[in-house]
Amino acid sequence: MNHYSKMTATPTTAADIWKAILKTAEAILAREKFLAPVLKESVLNHNNYAEGLAHRLGRKLGNHATDKTVVVDAIGEVLCQQPLILQSVVADTLAVRDRDPACTDWLTPMLFFKGFQALTAYRVAHAYWNEGRQELARYLQSLISETFAVDIHPAARIGKGILLDHATSFVAGETAVIDDNVSILHEVTLGGTGKERGDRHPKVRSCVLLGAGAKILGNVIIGEGARVGAGSVVLEDVPPHVTVAGVPAKIVSRNQDDSPALAMDHQLKERLRERCRKS
Repeated sequence: MNHYSKMTATPTTAADIWKAILKTAEAILAREKFLAPVLKESVLNHNNYAEGLAHRLGRKLGNHATDKTVVVDAIGEVLCQQPLILQSVVADTLAVRDRDPACTDWLTPMLFFKGFQALTAYRVAHAYWNEGRQELARYLQSLISETFAVDIHPAARIGKGILLDHATSFVAGETAVIDDNVSILHEVTLGGTGKERGDRHPKVRSCVLLGAGAKILGNVIIGEGARVGAGSVVLEDVPPHVTVAGVPAKIVSRNQDDSPALAMDHQLKERLRERCRKS
């Protein structure tokens, strides 16, 4: 349970999160005059979470766009009119607030965390891809890549409750699948292995933790509740509830926690020492 939830009920809806965001924004505005423009543009001038997100992302992506208002409108059309997309964004917000100790309030991900921002923008691009508006989806993808250094193909399928922490150099290919409640650190690649077409990218099941710099290549499955150590290269299926590490990655232990993505425990040292003693 995080510090916020000890003090009051944790927000679970977009409306609840927006109320908490407004409260924080007003408090910051009272003590930090230099942030007044960004607080007004992204929060205080808007009526709800979807509107605020559309304007914040429009401002960020607009630095590389021909017209910022077009990007704002495109994002707002999805977030305001497709409740299921906004529900996924809410779940992502809860994931960041719960799992990232650097997140001390509900406003921070929206304003400052590029992993959350990139993931939200991807969800908009994915919605347009599914509607057959692939050129617009690709345009948004290119803006996301240039702005956040995150490259997610708009056809990739990503569940809800995702923590994309730090996010720099995260790559997910066209046929990649990420199920719910997964935590991903920076420089992770979900890539192919060559020029083959068709279903060629990894499938990451729920509650998986992918350590920084992990490279998962090919149409392999990372089983539910598995953990991939930082810097590992995965070329084969990973069974559920195990930890793999190394180049190429090998099983180093069974996980005591069924959901390493929620625990965010990256420690491998003691497990590796025990494995070495036994060998």
